[in-house]
Amino acid sequence: MVSLTLKGAASRPATAVPRSGRATPYLFLAPYLLLFVVFVLAPAIFGIWISLHDWDYLLEARPFVGLDNYTALLDPASAVYADFWMSMRATGIFTLFSVPFLVVLPLGLALLLHRPFRGRTFFRGLFFAPYVLGVAVVSLMWRLLLDPNLGLVDWLLGTDIGWTTSLPWAWVALVGVTVWWTIGFNGVIYLAGMQDIPRDLYDAAKVDGAGKWAEFRHVTLPGLRPVALFVVTTTILASANMFGQSYLLTQGAPGGETRTAIYYILDQGLSQYKMGSAAAMSYVLTLALILVSVINFRLFRRRS
Repeated sequence: MVSLTLKGAASRPATAVPRSGRATPYLFLAPYLLLFVVFVLAPAIFGIWISLHDWDYLLEARPFVGLDNYTALLDPASAVYADFWMSMRATGIFTLFSVPFLVVLPLGLALLLHRPFRGRTFFRGLFFAPYVLGVAVVSLMWRLLLDPNLGLVDWLLGTDIGWTTSLPWAWVALVGVTVWWTIGFNGVIYLAGMQDIPRDLYDAAKVDGAGKWAEFRHVTLPGLRPVALFVVTTTILASANMFGQSYLLTQGAPGGETRTAIYYILDQGLSQYKMGSAAAMSYVLTLALILVSVINFRLFRRRS
């Protein structure tokens, strides 16, 4: 009886999906697509239009200048050339020194917190706690702690260092504060990835006589490759878009050395009223980040 029923079910033609039902997925996507178009796509297209004009939002006349705002960024004689590329250099320095710490240290932290021990949940929450604070709270708090006159850090170390006003200490402060603030987020991402690695792989490695280092190299790292790609890419993008720490902690000091690209773009657009030039700068920065992301994806693909 059962076999006849199964044969009868197998012989029935598959029910065709109604043509009206094909629109259902798009209806579910419609709210997100609407938000994406209104708040992402439309502003991006409008930004390109602004970058082709001498755009001052306080004036009615906004003459079309074509690619002049872009060529000015490549002309050493222009007024914005030196400051813009100085801000791009600052962005590169911060990204170069912060990303390795924000990729490697959270991995080590995740390895420690992945092992069972008493109080593990407490320490997981402790390391993640700073990430819930806003950039304004973190920056102003550390500005007080690093103050050369009243700061607790200099008092504890017995030093007199201009953490926010001199080089290289301003970079040490920016990188250190950012790592302290965001290390927990990447650590949680790594932890989630480790929990998805099958336990059978570790058991098989132990049967083959693999030690801790061999397990990490041949089981943990390959299993974390997609997670590592996500962490590296998002960390690079977040570091390259750093603004709040520079604006509130060092205020671009000394002499604009720690003024990042986003900081300078904001100043040009909202303080100097040069929205066209600021828009062009933002798209140059966007293209640079796209290039870095593509290179990062290709490197991970080759390693895999």
